Parts: sequence; C-alpha cells; structure tokens
Amino acid sequence: MESLLVSIILPCYNGEKYIARCIDSIINQTYKNIELIIVNDGSTDNSEKIVFSYKSQLQNSGIKLVYIYQENKGLAGAINAGLKVFSGEFLCWIDYDDYLLPNSILHRIEFLKNNTDIAVVTSDAYSCAETDLEHPIKKISDGKPDLYNPHQFENHLRSRAIFCPGCHMVRSTAFLTVNPNRHIYPCRRGQNWQMLLPIYYRYNQAFLNEPLYVYVVRNESMSRGDDTKEKLSYRYEEHLDIIKHTLADIEMSDKERKKWLAVYMCTYYRQYFYLGVSFHDYPMLLKNMFLMIKSGEWKKEDTIWFKNLILRKNKKVKEENNA
Repeated sequence: MESLLVSIILPCYNGEKYIARCIDSIINQTYKNIELIIVNDGSTDNSEKIVFSYKSQLQNSGIKLVYIYQENKGLAGAINAGLKVFSGEFLCWIDYDDYLLPNSILHRIEFLKNNTDIAVVTSDAYSCAETDLEHPIKKISDGKPDLYNPHQFENHLRSRAIFCPGCHMVRSTAFLTVNPNRHIYPCRRGQNWQMLLPIYYRYNQAFLNEPLYVYVVRNESMSRGDDTKEKLSYRYEEHLDIIKHTLADIEMSDKERKKWLAVYMCTYYRQYFYLGVSFHDYPMLLKNMFLMIKSGEWKKEDTIWFKNLILRKNKKVKEENNA
C-alpha cells in the first residue's frame, strides 16, 4: 500500500494524567506514516514535559511530531491551531484522555483508499469507565439506528450520529474544499459539529462496524461536570451558538439554512423539556412541551414521560396532604 500521510490533531489542556497513554496508542499503531500535531492549550501542569519525553520514541517510530503551545483558547481554538499546519492526505482529531486501538489508522485508511466516493469514514468505539478500561460499558454506536446512511448531515445536526472525536478520518481534500480557511468557530467545546457538519452537507460518509477507539468516561471531565440546571442550560445555549455559526459558514441558501436551524431547534426544545422534567421546573417543561408540539416533534415516549410525571406529582401532593 502506498504510504499516505495521516495527520492527527491532539489538543491537550492539563492532561498530565492521560496524555502518555494517548501518545503510546499512536506509537503502537500498525500504520506508521503519521503526523502527530499536539496543541498544548495553555497547560499549567507537566503536559509539555511528558510530550517532550516522547520525542525520540516518536521519531524512532517514524512519526513526525509537531508541537504547538498557545494561551488557553478551548478545544476549538486548539483544533484551529492544528488545522493551520496539518499536511496529511487524511485528517483525524482525538481527545488526550482517550486512545486509539492498534489498527485504528490502518483500517480506516484502507477503507478510504478502497472507497474513493467516501469523504469521511467513522468507526465504532468502546466507551469505558476510567476505573475499568478492560470492560467496556457499551459501544458508541448503541442506540443509533441510521449508521449506514451515507447522508449524515441531519443525523449529526440532531445528535443522532456518532459524535466521538477519535472515530473519524476525513479526506483532507474534502475538508479543505468546505473549509479553505482552515478555521472552525472558536468555542470551548463542540468541535465535532464545526468539523463534520460542513463535510456531511456536501459529501458521503461511511460507517466502519469495528471499534477502533476507546472513549474514556472520566468523573471530572467537562461534560460530566454539567450537573446543575444552570450548567446544562449554559451548555445548550453554547451548542445553539455553535450550530448557528456553523450553518452560517456552510454554502447554502438562506431558505435552506433556516430549515436546518429549525431542525436543530427541535433538539433544543427537547433538551429543555427534559431539563424541566429533571429539575421539576414546570414552567420550563410546559413551555418547551408546547414548542415541541408546535414543531411536530412531540413523540409517544414524551407523552409517557409527561403522564408519569403528572402521576408522581399527584402522588406527592396526596402524601403531603395526608401527612
């Protein structure tokens, strides 16, 4: 096989506990023609020291290391730094606290070489608790019924596609066609919308039914920390902001852009409806229930949830009155 270069962008912020494992997984790849771009996003721990300790090992493995330090800009800002310099024919991006399985690069590059009509190949992944990496909790594909549809734009917009960063390999020609400025909307997170939606809008994607990545669930991770109504609400608003900016950057008519934003708003209303359910915020719940009904997004399972909520509330009132 002709050895084409694969660029991997690896953002890191205070990742001293995990980045060695991630780098080891790249060194252990069965495909070696790799350009590893590590973006130190303003770390204040020993991340840089750990990265530099791998310089000779990476070089001996035939892996080119590109190291960038910048002031903290968040995940998308770190991805942007890598996008400015990557030179591979194929592009991946991964999280420093996750890791690749040994055939991850090889099997995906083989697939893309044999399927020239595909711009993105997405593998499956294992989801594991950080305390037990030997026994996966689940596969990332679980509960996603439309994985083999080559048109993943709407699924991704509705958060029904595989979102896990290290699962994707993109043809650089396709990425640079939709993103010639090598820049995504800068935010603290959400980089997979910015990276994938423009490609999914224009090109076909394929699913590789093989776990090639391990997504590690950490108790102190950014998403796991969103455990209050206020934090979750902030997260939803941030996601809406990302979607608006990403759709604005895709070449489409204003009419179509409004259509796709309306599709995303259905997900937005649903998030707030269940946020109201979780935190017993009945005005929030009712407002978004009516918005879901108006948009035609209200489902049978939502009715069941709502009925059960009313039953629980009535039971609680009776218990309080009888006390």
